[in-house]
Amino acid sequence: MSNVTSRHWKQQQRTRLRELRQQIPAVQRALWNDAITAALTQGFPILKNQRIGFYWPHQGEYDPVPAMTDLRTRGATLALPEVIGKEEPLRFIEWWPGAPMKKDIYGIPLPDNTREITVDSIIIPLLGFDEQGYRLGYGSGYFDRTLATMNPRPLAIGVVFEMLRLPTIHPQQHDIPMDYIVTEQSILCRTDAGLVPLAVADCAAKNSFIGD
Repeated sequence: MSNVTSRHWKQQQRTRLRELRQQIPAVQRALWNDAITAALTQGFPILKNQRIGFYWPHQGEYDPVPAMTDLRTRGATLALPEVIGKEEPLRFIEWWPGAPMKKDIYGIPLPDNTREITVDSIIIPLLGFDEQGYRLGYGSGYFDRTLATMNPRPLAIGVVFEMLRLPTIHPQQHDIPMDYIVTEQSILCRTDAGLVPLAVADCAAKNSFIGD
């Protein structure tokens, strides 16, 4: 698929998947949110000892605030992304419950003038995802640029509802796959052969802090 054709196809999928996500009934969304939160907090013990980049929920995305609150009570340092330029990587600034907030150029809340954090892991919202662990985002490329510039690269965990899975997103050279994808149904680990489901306990064993 050519770059031009790929961009057109992806834009069509973004529109379709966004509409599909917005149609999820509130009760169902709440159940799915709870399932993803449980998988994140139970399947990745290492997160409680880390500096984690999260995001503020927008347009029907999985709501990570309960997971953020839980992980912070267990010792994690949390941050939210800030757009500093259209072609620039994101920077992450510290967040805590009650932190002063403002809205960015997209109208999304972010901390107001808190300190910048170098993160160990990033929890990334996916508009869609494919069988190889690639993410379909909103088209601005911020997370791909951010991951490409960070050394060492942080652990990248995508969060998304299972109904937004695609066979492929037709990834281009700049697309960076997730290390894990968490849905309301399972934790998926990326391997050379594609996504492989992991039980929560197995994922926890692979992602435990040495001191646990």
